[in-house]
Amino acid sequence: MPKHLNITVTGRVQGVGFRRAARDQARYLGIKGYARNMHDGSVFIEAEGEDDVMALFVKWCRQGPPFGRVEEVTTKMENWQGFSTFETRF
Repeated sequence: MPKHLNITVTGRVQGVGFRRAARDQARYLGIKGYARNMHDGSVFIEAEGEDDVMALFVKWCRQGPPFGRVEEVTTKMENWQGFSTFETRF
């Protein structure tokens, strides 16, 4: 069953390639949406995909790229948006 999640990742997640790595992981898994840096230093992700791959993506978010340090990941179910790709935003 497809789902849409808003994901917020906190820690050392800006300036370490987190958005680019999240984009690459999402595209690999077939997830659509976007990732963007927030003013508070977190990364915000809207992601859509099937249940099983979304679970894998959230698990990846809890680790992040090698130079990052994830402290917390929160998720919230939202309404389906129908994204066509996964991109990084500013």
